[in-house]
Amino acid sequence: QALIGLLVFLVLVSFVMALYFRTWKMSIAALTALAHDLLITAGVYGVLGYEITPAAVIGFLTILGYSLYDTVVVFDKVRENTSQDGEESSRTFAESVNLAVNQTLVRSINTSVVAVLPVGSILFIGSLLLGAGTLRDIALALFIGMIAGTYSSIFIAAPLYVHLRESEPEFKKQGRKAREPRPASGAVR
Repeated sequence: QALIGLLVFLVLVSFVMALYFRTWKMSIAALTALAHDLLITAGVYGVLGYEITPAAVIGFLTILGYSLYDTVVVFDKVRENTSQDGEESSRTFAESVNLAVNQTLVRSINTSVVAVLPVGSILFIGSLLLGAGTLRDIALALFIGMIAGTYSSIFIAAPLYVHLRESEPEFKKQGRKAREPRPASGAVR
């Protein structure tokens, strides 16, 4: 039942993202970043030999929401930057996406640090000092997932989106125009 629920959630999320961003390629990039986050978190559980309990599953599901939020923030800025670009743009599509990532980078990192600090405290106090397994399971999943989610929205989702869109004719044409030699900005005539 949990797997069916997760699958339905992912299908609905990809549909809503495709409608909101007006391209299914952003949905694919976001879902790839989500898969990365879940695989990293589950991998750490496997390496440490922890059992995946219902509390850990709750943590995994919370990671989905957190990672999607961070990816949507980055993609919203990407959409804003690329919608202003046209054929006469001085930037390539990849440069516009890179600018969007740079504009949201500090926000993503700050949000993650603010979220990871209390989760780290819960992980330390709950598991080491109190010995509470439930707190450890939830906090460990959240701790790893939040860090992986920040990484994936910046370094996986955005570059994958660029890769998926660069082969489109309009972006190839824009890229050729943006790469044409430009006059030096401080040149004297």
